[in-house]
Amino acid sequence: MIHPQLNSQASDAATIRQYYPSDAVSLDALVERLPESSFCHLSGWMNVVESTWGHDNCSLVAERNGRLTGVLPLFHLKSRIFGSRLLSTPNAVYGGPVAEDDASKKALVETALDLARELKVDFVELRDGFAWEGSSEALDPQRQGLYVAFDRSLTPNAGELMAGFPRDVRRMIRLGIRAGLSVERGGVALLDAFYGIYAASVHRLGTPVFSRRLFVEFLREFPNDCDIMIIRHSNKVAGAVMNFYFRDTVMPYFGGADPVFYSYGVSNFMYWALMSDAAGRGYRRFDFGRSKRGTGAFEFKQGWGMKPRPLPYRFYSIDGRSVPDLTPLNPRFELLIEIWKRLPATATRLAGPLIVRNLL
Repeated sequence: MIHPQLNSQASDAATIRQYYPSDAVSLDALVERLPESSFCHLSGWMNVVESTWGHDNCSLVAERNGRLTGVLPLFHLKSRIFGSRLLSTPNAVYGGPVAEDDASKKALVETALDLARELKVDFVELRDGFAWEGSSEALDPQRQGLYVAFDRSLTPNAGELMAGFPRDVRRMIRLGIRAGLSVERGGVALLDAFYGIYAASVHRLGTPVFSRRLFVEFLREFPNDCDIMIIRHSNKVAGAVMNFYFRDTVMPYFGGADPVFYSYGVSNFMYWALMSDAAGRGYRRFDFGRSKRGTGAFEFKQGWGMKPRPLPYRFYSIDGRSVPDLTPLNPRFELLIEIWKRLPATATRLAGPLIVRNLL
């Protein structure tokens, strides 16, 4: 979606304008050098969202003297059921503006709000990864601290890595080792094995599954920075995870495990195997992604000894009404979640992507 009228001035003569595909190389170079940027800010992430879901790309960039100095990935999601919103960024745990200076970040947000009013959306959601001067505005008191991130450092020394885990985690990892769990890392050849485990795990949680195409697009867009790890027991797939690599960080992003192998500590084994493999290839940070407080995923990650870091997500109401809670924690969804768990797996794989495209 092109908005030629978007051309506002930030401080020090920085111009805010719409992002164009021709900006991709410059944008990715900017994202690589900004310390608070993320994998989710790369142009490839925008491409995946557009090609998978078809949402309008309304992303903005800050430009000074012909050089990009900031970016706000932004997409327009339109639904009769879930409303209309601008989101930074779909499918992403991190988003919001990143720039060389806070003035440009503020100008990016202000321009996004102007666009929101022009498009008559209900609200704007910015998934900031870190707080910055001026980012405290529009923090929803009821959502503040709900989402947290977990991370830890990595070492290539296998003994030091294992010693850094809590006792219970080490015990579960050793269960997997003794059970003979094996590891395979690869790309598209492992996609079917991964998707089967992932889709079944999401179904058990009672939430709609993403389309298989999403994962095809991630592997296609990031051939060197995205892979799949499969955990097997006697040639049976026990667990699987899709990972992203950015700078010195590995980030497991989509995953699941077969409950049949829980007694073998398959999940703990899988993430330990990923940490060990990544550390051996030079990665020095493990980003465990986000979780919502009060969920099993939160408890599992905290059990690794990682401290939760609150994510300062922001919500701007454009029409004056309260921002809807579209998370599975909303009590209004309890019955629907229970019904979804009982539907045949084939039905959820067909219907899930149609529903979830507006719940990203």
